[in-house]
Amino acid sequence: MTGIEPGEREAPESEAELAFEGALRPRSLAEFVGQSKVRGQLQLLLRAAAMQQRTPDHILLAGPPGLGKTTLAMIVAHESGRPLRMSSGPAIQHAGDLAALLSSLVPGEVLFIDEIHRMARSAEEMLYLAMEDFRIDIMVGKGAGATSIPLDLAPFTLVGATTRSGLLPNPLRDRFGFTAHLEFYDDAELHEVIARAAVKLGLEVPDTALREIAGRSRGTPRIANRLLRRVRDYALVHGGEADLASVHAALELYDVDELGLDRLDRAVLDAVLRRFEGGPVGLGTLSVSVGEEADTIESVVEPFLVRIGLLTRTPRGRVATAAAWRHLGVERAPSGALFDDDV
Repeated sequence: MTGIEPGEREAPESEAELAFEGALRPRSLAEFVGQSKVRGQLQLLLRAAAMQQRTPDHILLAGPPGLGKTTLAMIVAHESGRPLRMSSGPAIQHAGDLAALLSSLVPGEVLFIDEIHRMARSAEEMLYLAMEDFRIDIMVGKGAGATSIPLDLAPFTLVGATTRSGLLPNPLRDRFGFTAHLEFYDDAELHEVIARAAVKLGLEVPDTALREIAGRSRGTPRIANRLLRRVRDYALVHGGEADLASVHAALELYDVDELGLDRLDRAVLDAVLRRFEGGPVGLGTLSVSVGEEADTIESVVEPFLVRIGLLTRTPRGRVATAAAWRHLGVERAPSGALFDDDV
């Protein structure tokens, strides 16, 4: 595998990755790096709940993958002194799945649902009543003889995480007492994240190497920790130190360039520049040209390219910026035909 593949950006793919991620997770808000505004808001919410001896309000964590939503859910449970139950939207495809989950919660438990926008609609509707009144209605029987049996639930705190908050229905979004929008990290914050991870892993990494990794981490702590692991592995295999030379060699091997672009990012840019003369080009055409799913390009690749100023979105399609031409070293051709399929 070359580069940081789309699936790898979104979630750990093996037990080794899970163990690695878990070892580096902060255990408290004081240890959590970055997101200072969100940390302050959460601290106030948790302290107020503790002073009133009640369960904290339901919390919605929104933002791109890898910014710490799962970690913050764990911290909410830890700092509240409550047990944590973890699930995900794709695992809740029927109202019965949610009913079984909710009815097994103990008083005060924190329920974390990742990718909550991917729950089944019937489960979402059941969740409305559960969040507000801590009860659910279970339908028994079918047709004219069906009856509804109310079931009281233990008070709980729901922590929902989503990478696409726009897909959440308004009635569900409005039932969260607090919504946090996580932002991408700057290089200084990522430097602190990697320095902390290096200490946890027992690595001696020069400051120059840490800054180089931070600059290629796409503003995302999860990617920063993964790149640090690649550098560590490279130094281990080649019998050297995790220095700047090892960083350059390891990230070149994994096709991560100085801006953090990987193989797929460059393939998308290259297609826009060389095949479609800089654009505009529609998402469908672009997807076919690079052999990748349109959803992956739109949700994983494109946001980063737009954020760092290499790509823009227009009503007619995607257009490469002057910075993209310079970065790939492609000479800009005279403008030619435009490609105007779906955008």
